[in-house]
Amino acid sequence: MINKMYAWRGYAGTHRLEDNPNRITLSASDHGEVVGTVTLGIDSDMGLLADEIFKDEIDRFRNRGGKVCEITKLAFDPKVRSKMALASLFHILFIYGRRIHNCTDVFIEVNPRHRRFYETMLGFTRLGEMRTNPRVDAPAWLLWSSLDHVQEQIERFGGTSNHPGNERSLFPYFFSPKEEEGITRRLMSLG
Repeated sequence: MINKMYAWRGYAGTHRLEDNPNRITLSASDHGEVVGTVTLGIDSDMGLLADEIFKDEIDRFRNRGGKVCEITKLAFDPKVRSKMALASLFHILFIYGRRIHNCTDVFIEVNPRHRRFYETMLGFTRLGEMRTNPRVDAPAWLLWSSLDHVQEQIERFGGTSNHPGNERSLFPYFFSPKEEEGITRRLMSLG
């Protein structure tokens, strides 16, 4: 899925999922077929993938005592137009990052043509200058969000997709706070 979607976008490289205890990959499926995938990387002695080109920006958060994580390898079949499926993947990432690993800040490297989506739909903020990402041989922005901000948006909008009002973000399609609590308990019981 990742290679197919990245090649379709013209990105270089071979993108495989590595066996790494500091990364968790989630997938969304429809009738047994994978339609989306995304990986959450938790900071460790090995660092984050984004450190390769944005270490100076990310270190500012580490130096303030933040525990950082990153979203990588997002690929979603463009034929699937499900805000609910995409929001569910992001919400599970939030649970793993915030609730299970106690992260404070999340980063994502994005191509310039995708930047506004992450800013508008998920509340990310652009940091620093655009740089070239050698893993995909393409320009990239580093985007950041506080997981406090994500939590506030979930508490305010989560589970309201049937009546989102004027809210244009993905947050109404996230789980409700009560659903999140149940999912978190189940994930934590898995060990």
